[in-house]
Amino acid sequence: MVTGLAVDAPKRQSPVVPRRRLALFVAALVSLLAGLWGGLLLLGLPVPTLAATTAADHGPLMALGFLGTVISLERAVALGHGWAFAAPALAGAGSLALLVSLPPVIGRLLLCAAAIVLVVVYLVVHRIQPALHLTVMAAGALCWYIATVLWLAGLTLPRLVPWIAGFLVLTIIGERLELARVAMLARTSVRRFQVGAVLLGVGLVLSALPGALGTVGVRTAGAGMVALALWGAAHDVARRTVKIPGVTRFMAVCLLAGYVWLFIGGTIWLVAGNLGDGIGTYDAALHAVFLGFVMSMIFGHAPVIVPAVLRVRLPFARWFFGHVALLHVSLLIRVVLGDAARLDLWWRIGGVGTELAVLAFLAASASAVVRSRRQGRPA
Repeated sequence: MVTGLAVDAPKRQSPVVPRRRLALFVAALVSLLAGLWGGLLLLGLPVPTLAATTAADHGPLMALGFLGTVISLERAVALGHGWAFAAPALAGAGSLALLVSLPPVIGRLLLCAAAIVLVVVYLVVHRIQPALHLTVMAAGALCWYIATVLWLAGLTLPRLVPWIAGFLVLTIIGERLELARVAMLARTSVRRFQVGAVLLGVGLVLSALPGALGTVGVRTAGAGMVALALWGAAHDVARRTVKIPGVTRFMAVCLLAGYVWLFIGGTIWLVAGNLGDGIGTYDAALHAVFLGFVMSMIFGHAPVIVPAVLRVRLPFARWFFGHVALLHVSLLIRVVLGDAARLDLWWRIGGVGTELAVLAFLAASASAVVRSRRQGRPA
């Protein structure tokens, strides 16, 4: 409306958050919070037991319930087909089924079905635009499916761990390969990547076998992780973008730190062979990969994934480095002083510290989103 020479500026409105996506995202957050609570129980802290499965299914709730839902939701948004949202819906429903008084087989079946839909999503995308990184990510989704099949067959969680790790490592490293292609990778670089991925895949297959072959499989998978970590540290665009201030440097720091932990985790797998030999070895082998590598990568990708999925702006703030530092320092304490030195107090301190880092990440992200929407900034 014009009044004299003054023109009323149109009021900026924040985009509407898609309700379907928000509901799926909330289901993922419930899985994350339940998994964190289960982690406190596993640390032996005097907290009330909310559900019998929160401790027993701590790993699946974090890896498949939370990350599985988020990853499949991001893939569904990228594809843009309504049926693809069945993957995050099934994953969210499966994790929630584990938390209520339903037979465990129901939750496991739903998570298995989610993996099948995600594999189909990758096949459809690969048919549209064939690429190596899509093949790698599809292999990651297949690892999720195999993990749930073995779970339904009655295998214990330590036997499932390599396959769940394969799902997350191949998914994340596949996304990094997609971005690294922009730098025009040489054939030798691509071959080195393929060698690492094949080593990981062969190791996963062997790890499901009993006896000595299973030990060889864990060590081979560890060698694959080490190779992929070295490849990522050498060829990821984060090596160059870390020099750019602001959110770009923040993301690069998270990614490079993640590669360090993937190298450490892979080395533990390579040396230990049998992850079940010793509580400290098992704890360090799992959390170096699932917290050090995976969660650091989640921290780094959040400024891109959250706006793309929820249509909200996630402005960067310098204090984001706080929860990143807390994660890595706490994990270092847990692995070195807790697992290696067998100091129970420091093991618990490190464990609580990593959980606080994840909660701080959620709080910081939510605060930034709310502040941005109040200011009416577009996504």
